[in-house]
Amino acid sequence: MSGLVLVADADAERARRIATACRALSMEVRVVSHGAAALEVALAEKPLAMVAQTDLPLIDGTRLAEILHANPHTCAMGMLFVGEGEGGKGTAGRVIPEHADPETIARFIQVMLEKRRPEPLTAGAGGEVPGVEGKLSQIALGELLELFLVNRKTGVIELRQGGGRRAETGSIALRDGSVIDARAGGVHGEKALFRLLAWRRGGFAFREEDVPDRASIDRPTRALLRESQRQAEEWERLGSELPPPHACVSLKVGRSSLPNVLHPLTQEVLLVLELSETVREVLDRVSFPDYQVLRTLQMLVRRGMVALHAASSPPELPAGGLFSPRWVGRLRDWLDQGRGRESAGPDAKVTVIASDADAERQLTSLLCRLPGAERTPRGGVAGIWPILRISADEDLALEWIGVPAARRWAPAWPLAFHGALATVFVHGGGLDASVDALREAVTALDARPWARAIHVVLEEKDATEIEALCERLGLFDDHSVVAVPPDRPDEAARMLREMLSRLLP
Repeated sequence: MSGLVLVADADAERARRIATACRALSMEVRVVSHGAAALEVALAEKPLAMVAQTDLPLIDGTRLAEILHANPHTCAMGMLFVGEGEGGKGTAGRVIPEHADPETIARFIQVMLEKRRPEPLTAGAGGEVPGVEGKLSQIALGELLELFLVNRKTGVIELRQGGGRRAETGSIALRDGSVIDARAGGVHGEKALFRLLAWRRGGFAFREEDVPDRASIDRPTRALLRESQRQAEEWERLGSELPPPHACVSLKVGRSSLPNVLHPLTQEVLLVLELSETVREVLDRVSFPDYQVLRTLQMLVRRGMVALHAASSPPELPAGGLFSPRWVGRLRDWLDQGRGRESAGPDAKVTVIASDADAERQLTSLLCRLPGAERTPRGGVAGIWPILRISADEDLALEWIGVPAARRWAPAWPLAFHGALATVFVHGGGLDASVDALREAVTALDARPWARAIHVVLEEKDATEIEALCERLGLFDDHSVVAVPPDRPDEAARMLREMLSRLLP
């Protein structure tokens, strides 16, 4: 049997016995002792299956499975967990008791591999398979740096956040796992590193290569990570009190009235203020970390030495746009708060579960008539698949993901719901049949915290029929139900616009 099996277990003797049993069944096996090493091996070598201890050190089994199942290069990997309990299905894979004998575990893996026939990864333009890459929504940059530090990696991490004019890029150079340089836009060194560590969305790609001998960062990496965490906690606590980056800023007093003895940071901020119009410009020009600069500006404002002014309002979208600037701003705030960090790139994910294939196609066709909407061809692919993309502005979009309602897809529902802005349930045909077809998926979504559901009925319904539907679905009111008449295009477009406005909480 071909294909690599990864065994991740801190119990060295148990791991050795599992590996021996797997090799007896002609499997190739790699053994690691903690989650950081398991993640590195999985991303680099892409095994077909993994046996992981549930309470694995550094990165536990559940967290590891979430990261790997969200990565396009490892999403098809089979998962088997060894831990306490009587066995059964978990949200990410099968869990078997930790006292199970290694031969039983090996047979489980053998069956798992026989059922999986993953397609080989497509080579890139240069003929090479993509290297270690992923999303910051699945693994925080701090965790990634800790992983590379443990494994003493040398190379460069390239990072990207956002798209279009708002796209931001950065890089971090590592030597033997230690951070020696960082760049983010026009800044570098520790300031750039702290700025990159604050990113919660975007993607990363790591390549092993030689790095220059010179270093702009010499503090130990773990000390930098601790300081970044401290700044993040302080920033979260004081965020509303700190000057916003878009605010205009000016010096209120003359240079002659300033004290002669100043802290170097304060002195640099006051000097840069004469050359800057906004807080963002001050942040980019002062060499100290952003958080320290903002605290200094806060102190100067309180002392009456610096004035803040509201920035001019952003321009409105062209007439006919689906989303107002205020709505788009709220969507960005939602993404930045972390609820949508699992979405691909900078976009927000909306999952669509229809009572049948015709209902999904009908809703997709109606949405494609709206400004900024673009269909994503399925190409005959069954299962979870992007079906539509609607632009919110030039940098941000809503990515609509089709999810089957059939019971056999139930194990995939939690992964599909994870990080979604909302889930749209599409009722086609008779309401009784559609409610029955969607009931299990609706129940599964209701069990998730922060879940948001919109029900679209592809028929014109009166208030009594909508009320009956709400009662059958256990809804408190009809705010989350929208009736869209497909045979009346103007009315359908109006109702779909209303549905889109309800996607945000």
